[in-house]
Amino acid sequence: MSLPPGEQVAAALAGSGHPAPDIVIEPDQDRLTRAVASALVARLAAAQAVHGTASVVLTGGGVGTAVLQRVAGLAAEPERETVDWTAVDVWWGDERFVPAGSDERNELGARRALLDPVGAPPERVHAMAPSDAGLASPEAAAEQYAAELAGAAANAGPLPRFDVLLLGVGPEGHVASIFPDAPAVRDERAVFAVHDCPKPPPTRVSLGFSAINTAEEVWLLVAGAAKAEAVARALGGAAPHEVPAAGVHGRRATRWVLDAAAASRLPSA
Repeated sequence: MSLPPGEQVAAALAGSGHPAPDIVIEPDQDRLTRAVASALVARLAAAQAVHGTASVVLTGGGVGTAVLQRVAGLAAEPERETVDWTAVDVWWGDERFVPAGSDERNELGARRALLDPVGAPPERVHAMAPSDAGLASPEAAAEQYAAELAGAAANAGPLPRFDVLLLGVGPEGHVASIFPDAPAVRDERAVFAVHDCPKPPPTRVSLGFSAINTAEEVWLLVAGAAKAEAVARALGGAAPHEVPAAGVHGRRATRWVLDAAAASRLPSA
């Protein structure tokens, strides 16, 4: 189900130079994760048909992990459109700077939900370094990840192609580990360390807007009434330093996939 943007949304997008976002509303979180999983499989398969490979940037959180579980389920159904997971590069939008075995690691959740079940090869899984990897600081981990991104880029660019980049949105509008009014909002680097996050754990590594907004498609996955105000503000023209979700967009498409509760404060057309 698509919701045409209301007047506030249209006004916010006027003159932005970016295509209007595709706003998709599902009745509940279960339907949302099913729809996103099917769409993600189709998008990655299409990218492989064109390029021979595909790339995806993953997000953590309950919705993001549930989507990955759904994707793993689809991979077990041979009659479905399939993705060659040996030819998918997997990246992360952010990571908690905690030990490798911590349940707080987005990487660990993704491996359990999808990457291990589909047999993703280690050389295709580009995880951000944990705190016990022998690096001196999260800054060193960020520099290492920036170097890995650059090493995978074509034509000696700073970043590889991202076919789909998935993001969750926090109740205050944060994306990745970019929180309102934090230094990360104005950080122009592709990857950086984040300290003193208002949501624990406080130390993280995150992609910045300069990397996120190079993705071909950015999909923001949002469920629950607690996120409704942030969604409405982001789509209603809030400044990115106030609502970081307002500052992200894909090169070709930006898709907000919401459940009815998260969409409840959007203006009507």
